[in-house]
Amino acid sequence: MSQLFFALAGISGALAVALGAFGAHALRRRLSHETIETFRIGVQYQMYHALALLGVALALGRSRAPVLLTSAGWLFILGTLLFSGSLYLLTLLRLRWLGSVTPLGGIAFIVGWLCLFLAAFS
Repeated sequence: MSQLFFALAGISGALAVALGAFGAHALRRRLSHETIETFRIGVQYQMYHALALLGVALALGRSRAPVLLTSAGWLFILGTLLFSGSLYLLTLLRLRWLGSVTPLGGIAFIVGWLCLFLAAFS
């Protein structure tokens, strides 16, 4: 699982950089400042959780709580897909109903961080 999380962290981090550049250069002239800011929040949270996933991958080899760490990793991935993904689609496709999906990603992030917290005490 550690190797998979390493790989997914690398892909997610690379995508966050690429999407950040896309937002800063290609979208700046096409979208409002508010919409660009929404896109940027998606990029920021994707990068934060790519780094968190990297931390999970590193910790998995040393932990006595692999179930909690594995859960945290999958929750970070799910959160990225739901939170950042919904913000990207919301801004690019103007699908307003996706705004109701974003909080589910936030909940996945929070539960993932709580799993990490609990893993520290196992």
